[in-house]
Amino acid sequence: MSRTLPPLNSLKAFEAAAECASFTLAAQRLCVTQSAVSRQVKLLEEQLGVSLFQRGSGHLRLTDAGRRLQPVLRQSFDRIAWTVRGLQEPDAVPHLRLNAPPTFANRWLIPRLGRLKSLHPDLELSLTTRADDDLAGDENLDAAIRFGTGEWSDAEIVHLMQESHIAVCAPKLRGSMRRDALDLNHQVLLHVLWGEDRFHTWDHWLSAAGIEGVKTSGGIAFDLLELAIHAAVNAVGVTIADRHMVARELDRGELVSWLDVEVTGHRSYWLATRPHQVESANLKLFCQWLAQEIEDPPTGL
Repeated sequence: MSRTLPPLNSLKAFEAAAECASFTLAAQRLCVTQSAVSRQVKLLEEQLGVSLFQRGSGHLRLTDAGRRLQPVLRQSFDRIAWTVRGLQEPDAVPHLRLNAPPTFANRWLIPRLGRLKSLHPDLELSLTTRADDDLAGDENLDAAIRFGTGEWSDAEIVHLMQESHIAVCAPKLRGSMRRDALDLNHQVLLHVLWGEDRFHTWDHWLSAAGIEGVKTSGGIAFDLLELAIHAAVNAVGVTIADRHMVARELDRGELVSWLDVEVTGHRSYWLATRPHQVESANLKLFCQWLAQEIEDPPTGL
């Protein structure tokens, strides 16, 4: 099949400028002049018949067309680089070892791994779900996804996404009830443990919802959010869950919101690496892919 593609130099210039948000920085990266980068991007825009940047004083912003093109080029150039490296170093296996919280791994990461492999088929990924990733002591671990407030002295961290709490249950539990304090006191409240204690997500959500008089001391507590969600799907009770973790069940109608109240949680998901760690090519690709998945989440997961 014949391919009609813009000149490679124009595509490289745009990809660098989009990554740097600057023609000047892109020129430094490509070892050319600023005017050369600007000219190549302009040629690309003329050939495509669309604007790729909104040009302002001292900064560049991608247009909708630019946002569509950037990740495709970035992934394509990354795959070319990987393939070339494999030809030059046939014994070098791009292996990535990652640890992640079990609920995050099962509910958010694993459903997306098919796309990661289709983009980077040579990447070998080892995924563990240990509670303590021991990133500082385990040299075989490349990175870890952690859940918390970000206060870790043993790692360099990048924020991935914040929790967003909603109360969910099976549709038959919600029914046509009033869904106020009295009604919640007739439901089994499902909790998640934090060590020997419970996360205070119910108290936080009830306060935001303006509901008083709910007894949160009883119910059932689980050591994993995964188990609390599974119990909610099976109509055991009502739980507070991160919307990101129950997106599939909400889309399928297996879970419904108890009330239209959503509360920002106190904890987030973070990508952690060792301080001053040299970022490998495979880790860089994974980080780029991860950021793209979070920024532009696909539908149907």
